[in-house]
Amino acid sequence: MSEQSSEQKMDNINQTTPDVSDTSTDQAFLNRIRQNIDKVDCEIQNLINNRAKLAQQVAIVKKDHAANSDASPDAAERNPIFYRPEREAQVLKSVMARNTGPIADEKMARLFREIMSVCLDLEAPQRIAFLGPVGTFTHAAALKHFGKAADTMPLTTITDVFREVEAGTAMYGVVPVENSSEGVVNHTLDGFLSSTLKIIGEVELPIHQNFLVAEHTKLDGLSRIYSHQQSLAQCRHWLDVNYPNIERVAVSSNGEAARRLKNEWHSAAIAGDVAAAEYNLHKLYSNIEDNPSNTTRFLIIGHESIAPSGQDKTSIVVSASDKAGALIEILKPLSAHGVSMTSIETRPERPNKWAYVFFIDMDGHIQDPNVSAAIADIRPLVKDVRILGSYPKAVL
Repeated sequence: MSEQSSEQKMDNINQTTPDVSDTSTDQAFLNRIRQNIDKVDCEIQNLINNRAKLAQQVAIVKKDHAANSDASPDAAERNPIFYRPEREAQVLKSVMARNTGPIADEKMARLFREIMSVCLDLEAPQRIAFLGPVGTFTHAAALKHFGKAADTMPLTTITDVFREVEAGTAMYGVVPVENSSEGVVNHTLDGFLSSTLKIIGEVELPIHQNFLVAEHTKLDGLSRIYSHQQSLAQCRHWLDVNYPNIERVAVSSNGEAARRLKNEWHSAAIAGDVAAAEYNLHKLYSNIEDNPSNTTRFLIIGHESIAPSGQDKTSIVVSASDKAGALIEILKPLSAHGVSMTSIETRPERPNKWAYVFFIDMDGHIQDPNVSAAIADIRPLVKDVRILGSYPKAVL
C-alpha cells in the first residue's frame, strides 16, 4: 500500500473535525479538537525530522566531494560551503509566496527560518561573530538572519568582527551599516577598505525600543535610565513626556544598559526584545521610539562569492580619479545600462590626502549582463573598482 501524502493526511484530519452542533458539551468539543492538534503535531514532527535527515544527506555529499578534491587547487572545492544565502533566500520567498494563512507570511517564514537553522546546525555548526555585547540590536539581527541554532560570538568592535572572520575563528560576521534615522556606520565602511572579506547578505531590522525594569526594580524610586546614546535620542520625546526629571545615562550599548539593572533597584533601561529576554527583564512599556519606522540595515560578511537568488544587490567600492566631475562619470554607466543605484556613500581614501572612495549599492547581481557591463564601463574611468559582493536582498 502506498503512503499517503502529507496533504491527504491533513485532509483526513480536517474531515474528522467535529461540528459544534454534534457535541454534547463544550469540553467534549475541545477534547476532540486537541486530539486533532496532537495528530497534526505528530505529522509536523515527522516531517521536520525527515527534512533534517535530507540536510544530513546534503552534508555527506558535500564532504565526500571535498574529500575527493584534495588535489584541487581551488580552496572552495577542498572546503565545502554549507551555508548558502541565495538558497535560503529562495526557500523563504517560496514559503511566503505559497502561504495561505491564517498565519501571516512573515511569521510563517520565521518558523521556517528556525527549522532551516536547526538543519544547518546538523550539517555543520555555524559560528557567527557580531558587534556585541549580548542583547544589542546587532545580536538581534544575527539571530534573525541565522536563526537561534547558530553559535553567536559577541565582540567588542566592528574591527574585531572583521578580524575574527578573516582569521576563520568565525565563519561569518554581522555588522551594522546604516540606520534610517542616524545615517551610515562609518566604521563598517572603513572595515572593507583594509579587508578582503565580501558581503554575502543583508538584514533589515525595525528598531523598536522598550522601557525595561528588573523584578526587583522599585518604580517609585526610579532615578536613572540607561541606554546607548542613539537610543536615548530616538526616545527623547517619549522620555520628556513620561520621565522628564529622571537622569539619562548613556552607556556603550543597550545590552550593557540591560545588564546594569541586575544589581540596581532604582534604575531602568531602554533596549530591544533580545536584551529583555537575555537579562530576564520586564517590558514596562513597548515601542517607545519617537519614529516607529526607524530601521537599521546590517551586513553579513564572509569569504565566498554568492550565486544569484533572483532578487539581489551588488555593492562596489570605487577609488575615483582626482578630477572635476569624477562622480558624474562613475554614475553615467549605471544609468546607461539601466542599473538602479540604491545608495552611495563617500569615505576618505587613507592615507592619501584629499582623496576619496565611493561605496555604491545597486540592484542586481554581478552575473546580470547589465550590472557587469556597467561595472566594466566604470573601470577605465577610475583608479580602482572592487566588488564587495553580490548577495540576496533582505527577505525578512
